Order: sequence, then structure tokens, then C-alpha cells
Amino acid sequence: MNKIYPDAAAALDGLVFDGMTIMAGGFGLCGIPENLITSLRDAGTKDITAISNNAGIDDFGLGLLLQTRQIKKMVSSYVGENATFEKQYLNGELELEFNPQGTLAERIRAGGAGIPGFYTKTGVGTLIAEGKEHKDFNGETYILETGLVADVSLVKAWRADKEGNLIYRKTARNFNPMMATAGKVTVVEVEEIVETGSFDPDHIHTPGIFVDRIVAGSFEKRIEKRTTRDA
Repeated sequence: MNKIYPDAAAALDGLVFDGMTIMAGGFGLCGIPENLITSLRDAGTKDITAISNNAGIDDFGLGLLLQTRQIKKMVSSYVGENATFEKQYLNGELELEFNPQGTLAERIRAGGAGIPGFYTKTGVGTLIAEGKEHKDFNGETYILETGLVADVSLVKAWRADKEGNLIYRKTARNFNPMMATAGKVTVVEVEEIVETGSFDPDHIHTPGIFVDRIVAGSFEKRIEKRTTRDA
């Protein structure tokens, strides 16, 4: 099966629909599927639930979908760099499901592994625990968290071979590997596509069995917050 598509719009064709749930990889602006996000914006898909560590910035990453009000709900850990997010949330225009960062990562990993729920101590005694099942193990209280899955996972990797085996580069190997396993369909944008067999099997981070569609993109690679000092 040919997994390679000519551009991001073609890679999303037939997969997007109003009310869908997506996962989008990245940490800040590092390792985000920027081409796929832009194509999702251009598709005009509405009422999206977006599972992502953060919401990009106002004019880049998932911030583009917030600008056009295509996102109905965010399932996130950190959203402090996006003024559009803040405004929509405080005005009651955007739903938010906050997660401790490790809990979010494990919910995604669990969903990809077919695990419907797990217990964690993180959040016990806080607002995070309200309405969740509590259970004691060895004298300690834990809360039940559920696994997460998405209709489509949007993933950014460094390189792919034609079978969809993926290698991520440095910090861009953040939420992307677990999200690649947790989508009913996984679409990946990469910087380079190579021939199958080019990778040392020990260097592959995501096996191609999890990947449905691949597109090679060009990337802006913005810096989220530049800090400098005088020499």
C-alpha cells in the first residue's frame, strides 16, 4: 500500500469531519505538524476536540485553528503562550480539560496501548480529582484517569521510509511517538522520505504499522520565545 501523499491537503482528504477529535504532536512549537494544521484550517473543519500538550501561539500551530474558531475543546497541559486561547476560554467560548503533563502523556500512551484507564496519585486532593473515581492501594489514594484516542493523529517526524517507519529528532520526539499509536488514523509529515530498508531497525522510534499516510513538508520552525543576552 502506498502511504505517501503529494501534499498535506491530499493526506487529510476523506479523513476530516465536523466534530472530530484530533491529536497534534509537539511541545511549544517544537515538533508540531504545522503543514497538516494549516491544511486542517483550510478545510474549514468545525467543532474540533484537540488533544495536544499546548495550543501553539496566536498565529502559529493550533493557534491558527483557534483564530478561525474551529476548535470547540482543548485537552491540554499548558496553554500559557496563547492570548487567543485565554480570551476564548475566559469568555466561555472554548471548553478546556486540563491535565497534569505526565497524566496527559500517559492517557495518550494508554489509549494507544488499548488500556481504557489507569490509577495515578497525581492530582489527588486538587480540582483535577473532582468527579473521578478514587481508590486506595497500599494505604495511598489514587484517582482513575481514562485513556485517550483520536479520530486522526497529526504527527511530525524527522524522517520516514516508504513503509512509514519513523525517526524523530531530539526534542521533537515529545508527544509524537505516543500520539502515533493512539489515532484511529495516523497522518505524519516529515522532512525527508527515504527508501525502505535505509534505517537501522534499532534506530526506528515508531514502527510503520502505526502510520497510515505520509507527506513531506517544508517547515518554518519558529522559536516560541527567544531569549538573548549581551555578549
